[in-house]
Amino acid sequence: MHTELPDAGVSAAADTDQAPVAEPQAGPPWHTRDAADLARTLGTSVTAGLSEVDATRRLAEYGANRVEETPEAPWWRLLLAQTRDPLIYILLAAAAVSAIQRDVTDTVVILAVVMLNTLIGFTQEFRARNAMRALARLSAPQASVVRDGKPRAVPGAGLVPGDLVLLAPGSRVPADLRLVHAHHLAIDESLLTGESEPAEKTTDPLDDMTLMPGDQRNMAFAGTAVAHGRGRGIVVRTGGATQLGALARVVRETPPATTPLQESFARFGRRVGLVILALAAVVMIVGLARELPPGDVFLIAVAMAVSAVPEALPVVLTTTFAIGARRMARRRAIVRALPAVETLGSTTVIGTDKTGTLTRNQMTVRSIWAGGRRYEVSDAPGAGPPFVGPDGPVECAGEPALLAALRTGVLASDADAGADGTPLPDPTERALLAVAERAGLSPAGLQRRHQERDVLPFESERRYMVSLRETDDGRYEHLKGAPEAVLARCTRERTAAGDVPLDRAAAGGVAARLAAEGLRVIATAFRRATGERIAVDTLDGGFTFAGLVAMEDPLRPEAPAAVQSARTAGIRVLMITGDHADTARAIGGRLGLGHDVLTGRELDAMTDDQLARALGDVNVFARVAPEHKLRIVEALDRSGEVVAVTGDGANDAPALRAAHLGIAMGQAGSDVAREAADIVLADDNFATITAAIEEGRVVFANVRKAAFFLLSTAAAEIAVILGALLLGWPLPLLAVQILWINLVTDSLQVLALAFEKGEPGLLAEPPRPRHEGALTGPLAARLAAVGALLTAGTFVTFWWTLRATGDLALARTAALTQMVVFQFYHVFNCRSLTRSAFRVPLRANPFLLVSMLAVTAAHVAGVYTPLLQRVLGTAPLSAAQWGAILAVGLAVIGWGEADKRWRARA
Repeated sequence: MHTELPDAGVSAAADTDQAPVAEPQAGPPWHTRDAADLARTLGTSVTAGLSEVDATRRLAEYGANRVEETPEAPWWRLLLAQTRDPLIYILLAAAAVSAIQRDVTDTVVILAVVMLNTLIGFTQEFRARNAMRALARLSAPQASVVRDGKPRAVPGAGLVPGDLVLLAPGSRVPADLRLVHAHHLAIDESLLTGESEPAEKTTDPLDDMTLMPGDQRNMAFAGTAVAHGRGRGIVVRTGGATQLGALARVVRETPPATTPLQESFARFGRRVGLVILALAAVVMIVGLARELPPGDVFLIAVAMAVSAVPEALPVVLTTTFAIGARRMARRRAIVRALPAVETLGSTTVIGTDKTGTLTRNQMTVRSIWAGGRRYEVSDAPGAGPPFVGPDGPVECAGEPALLAALRTGVLASDADAGADGTPLPDPTERALLAVAERAGLSPAGLQRRHQERDVLPFESERRYMVSLRETDDGRYEHLKGAPEAVLARCTRERTAAGDVPLDRAAAGGVAARLAAEGLRVIATAFRRATGERIAVDTLDGGFTFAGLVAMEDPLRPEAPAAVQSARTAGIRVLMITGDHADTARAIGGRLGLGHDVLTGRELDAMTDDQLARALGDVNVFARVAPEHKLRIVEALDRSGEVVAVTGDGANDAPALRAAHLGIAMGQAGSDVAREAADIVLADDNFATITAAIEEGRVVFANVRKAAFFLLSTAAAEIAVILGALLLGWPLPLLAVQILWINLVTDSLQVLALAFEKGEPGLLAEPPRPRHEGALTGPLAARLAAVGALLTAGTFVTFWWTLRATGDLALARTAALTQMVVFQFYHVFNCRSLTRSAFRVPLRANPFLLVSMLAVTAAHVAGVYTPLLQRVLGTAPLSAAQWGAILAVGLAVIGWGEADKRWRARA
């Protein structure tokens, strides 16, 4: 609608620099007010805007036009956040006990472990935060305004209520505006409403005071984009008062979900704490019963605490996540929070958008029906004729009806956009011009030869648009719109044999069949014009039907395989879209998601129990609003699912925040969505999600291997300390020696497990249960068995050496070395929890070989270097003692092979 509102009726104060006579957000809703009332309220002019002096003063009064973001934690808070882990708390408590005992060595070593874990986690999250800053800088908005009667560009943050903003094709709306001028104006509001089609805009006041934002056709909202046309609007809300700001508040107020591994290790940390308390009580009771000196009791308690905590586990967790994050980054997924890596691997449901994620977000003509014949459009540009008729490929030049349909589609498109070679913002018109280009037509040249003299823009009430164009042959009106609206105005049809009477029923039936295939169908027609302007009251008939053009936003080529990969991995895929039900049904069918569809209106009528039952059967949801998406996520969470949700719009942010894993789009996504997400897809591609699923499962599998490896040592160390206390033996291992095992020899080897590539067929396994930890019952039994083996072997070596030499330091060195050798062999068992250690090639993980050499060098230095001998309390071992220790160590390999073979047969 072309509406130029006059300045008449606006008070004289509207063109001065006086302050608004009312608060910008006071009074009736903005969409109900006319231009004069609007200008009076805001003290502005609908033609000249504000003065620079007034704009400067209002900026100080109302503040910058910025949506309040979640305050970014300073670097030192990010650093401290890495210590919020139950295992870290236990380590700090052990360090405190060591400090009280004035054991400097133990205190320093324990604190060094805490610092190492903290630095690794801090580095990864700091890098991710910097990557997100770079994405945000790419979307920093600018605004075109009129001030002092002159157009100028200003930073979006400098807009104030009362500013007069100019809108052009492709521009982003910088604040909430009440439109006062609109020329063919349509705005893409999908970021806020989820509606895939641009919303046609008007300037007339609306009477209903309760309209939702998507129905306020005379408003333009911050963050949305102009699809086509031009307009002017007065700023009525800025910053946090905008619709975008309201969504940002919901995001900040929605608590993030904890990840399954966070829940698992929180439980594990609590259990370790209880175990340590129980063991401390045992130590105190036994120590007092044996009348041991209090100092010795404290020494044993510290050794027990240190042995009960796998000090390397927090480091290994962080490192494994960081490695997974780097692998995912190479596959175009940016990880904002490290635990998200594992969560993706344990996801049971993915709720994904359609547009741009499963589809290309690029409307493409698929079929044209003209002259009674259907022509399919090939997928391969440049590979022969683009059109395939009933009898095979055809050349457009020999098909007059097809040519007429293509020409009319071009001439019924907006002449103001695309003439300079820039892409048309409207996706439908982009598709029409693209298919005409493939047919050998020159859309720009065609529009130049047929100059547009008048236009009647598309409006939802009419459901069609008309372009009046003039050529040497005279003036013609070109009609484009919904099939039923266009066919009702046609009496004849263009065919290869000329113009013939139109069979409306036949054409309508074809349109219905095309729509049932999930295609968006428009009809085109033309007639000779009788006047110099378009007269709406004369458009009821006399048109010649040119054809039906059916188009779609096509699936990404990799989308079906990616969805199938997710389903093979035991993950349900839900498509949640704001698009029409028929389109969603067709896309869902092609993706194998079924043909049952639930709409937002149907969701509104359901109770929570009914929704929970429906979610068990339906995989496709259409015409959903942001609150529907959030409700679906919450219902899935209540049913025990681990939910990942994708989103690109600000309207998706609450659901992204509430899901266990929020996945935002890096290219088309809004800043609000990216801020709410855990992972950002750099290529906006669903296939990237399925690729990342594999990395997530590899991460958890490696965490499980690492936990098995470390906890088997911890179990053996606890058993050795308790056994010695109960038997009345001297401690076979000192606290500092346990730290040496846990932090030096174990850590180097277990870090190598983080680089394992993953088991064959990992994606064929179902997701692990939500509350299943790193250790299952069967794995815990295996851990207890190997712990018992390590305990027995260490006791034997300690007892044999002490009896043979009478040297306690040497016996402790032998016990320490026996434990190190056990782990040297055991790491090969842990590379695969199902396959033989001899079937996992060493070359698949070169870091393991490096770690083995490093462990050997470190422990040899610990045994033979005078400085480390004093720190660790070790003594040199003879060759015979080394031989015996190595031979005993082989028992763990034999046990591992026998256990895997037995379990494979069970």
